[in-house]
Amino acid sequence: MGRGLRARPVVTGTFRSLANVNYRFWAAGALVSNIGTWMQRTAQAWLVLTQLTHQNASAVGIVTGLQFAPLVLLLPVSGFAADHFDRRKLLLVTQGTMGALALCLGALTVAGVVQLWHVYLFAFLLGCVTAFDTPARQTFVSELVGETDLSNAVALNSTSFNAARMIGPAIAGLLIAGVGTGWAFLINGVSFAAAIAAILSLRVDRLHRSARATRSRGSLLEGFRYVWERPELRVVFFALFLVGTFGFNFQVFIATMAAKVFHVGPGPYGLLTSIMAIGTVTGALLAARRETPRVVYVFAGALVFGVGFTLAAVAPNYLLFAAALVVIGISAQTFSTTANSAVQLATEPAMRGRVIAIFFTVALGGTPIGAPIVGWVADAYGARWSLAVAAAAGFGAALVGAIYLVRYRHLRLRIEAGHVRLSIDPLGAAPVAR
Repeated sequence: MGRGLRARPVVTGTFRSLANVNYRFWAAGALVSNIGTWMQRTAQAWLVLTQLTHQNASAVGIVTGLQFAPLVLLLPVSGFAADHFDRRKLLLVTQGTMGALALCLGALTVAGVVQLWHVYLFAFLLGCVTAFDTPARQTFVSELVGETDLSNAVALNSTSFNAARMIGPAIAGLLIAGVGTGWAFLINGVSFAAAIAAILSLRVDRLHRSARATRSRGSLLEGFRYVWERPELRVVFFALFLVGTFGFNFQVFIATMAAKVFHVGPGPYGLLTSIMAIGTVTGALLAARRETPRVVYVFAGALVFGVGFTLAAVAPNYLLFAAALVVIGISAQTFSTTANSAVQLATEPAMRGRVIAIFFTVALGGTPIGAPIVGWVADAYGARWSLAVAAAAGFGAALVGAIYLVRYRHLRLRIEAGHVRLSIDPLGAAPVAR
């Protein structure tokens, strides 16, 4: 071995990506920023539902929809940017812009002049920036840790995001009750400084740079063709559309159940989101323990997601509803984290930015459709029926997955020594659609 070179120790276990110094910088900055993000999400829903409207769930749905609509509108250029530009520099721009938007909305709210159209506008602008930030941030993880630890790093990212979900909403509930919603927005704006400092602290010479995609005519459409030609990607994306459109509207579900069904204040409302985060953190840590993501876990997560929402819809009191949120959190995180890792590992590095942009567009871009729908259902038929819509989405995604596994992976059930066993063919046996 050459002078000055040392063999890098092989690290295993749930937190193995933290052995990488660049990932440690990244994780620390992300945790602080994620806490601020969850504070703003919680305060924004409560502001719209209880201060700017008379418990209008449709308005909360519209805000959520406007925040995610740009993922669809900007998909061609956002995925292109993630594959062709320096992701580190792109993230510096997006993180700084998101911080500035939060500060502006916070200033309007603290000054007492905020109106509903202001929240609509800032939700849309934030969505525009997020459309570029999300594919760049997700694919930048492979540059931090390389291919070997990619699945683990994705899961730890989700752990950080959901650990912040335990802390941020609880703090936001206390701030709303004590000094008002505007301060949650201001603190979120300041929190982006931690993410920017982490990106600037990265050791550039230790990044795992991958070859940039070449610019050519039709390259923006290559991501769609790439996904369409692979059944294992198509089925995950279809399941994501169902669950993302009608199931991932947690701001609407939790706010309407808290205000309209259980009639609690901002403190208990914020606590519900934090309780759900117990489940999402658990799901993320379980995903981090797995060496290889398996598509079966994606569809199993969707099935349990449907069961969890069914329990939440019929919960007779606040405590049982909170318990059901833990089940929803575990299943939602198992579903989304495993799907993210499986898609990234099944995609060539030069295509990863465009495919991940499509991934998050499918997962979250359906929200502009689903959020107003579930908000309208909550207003017209009651908050519990909006949860039933989410349950149906989970069961539908599980059914789609079962059909794929039977058709392409030859799913079989057998009984051995009194135990039911499942077996599927390896991924390589699945035919590629032409």
